[in-house]
Amino acid sequence: MNLLSILLMFGGSENGEGSQIMNFLPLILIIVVFYLFFIRPQMKKSKDQRKFRENLQKGNKVVTIGGLHGKILEITDTTVTLDVGNQVRLTFEKSAIAMDTSAQLESK
Repeated sequence: MNLLSILLMFGGSENGEGSQIMNFLPLILIIVVFYLFFIRPQMKKSKDQRKFRENLQKGNKVVTIGGLHGKILEITDTTVTLDVGNQVRLTFEKSAIAMDTSAQLESK
């Protein structure tokens, strides 16, 4: 039996309990849709970003969320030091690193 047939069985009871369940069915469906289309993909994206930041390595060329390009010189638990050119070194939080351009440059 599938879920719909079970819910329809409850809907046919004579004492009105089934109709109460049927009244909440649209709300339950809305919650399921929100989970499947909004919450779950956001959790996956967050997990992928965390994994990306954990796998950063010295020498990778990256772009920050502000659009600054640089090469990773040092990595600590929470910060990354970038060489942005002409011996200029800047320190950023790991959360400020948006993407790795090393792989993109190698594929060209």
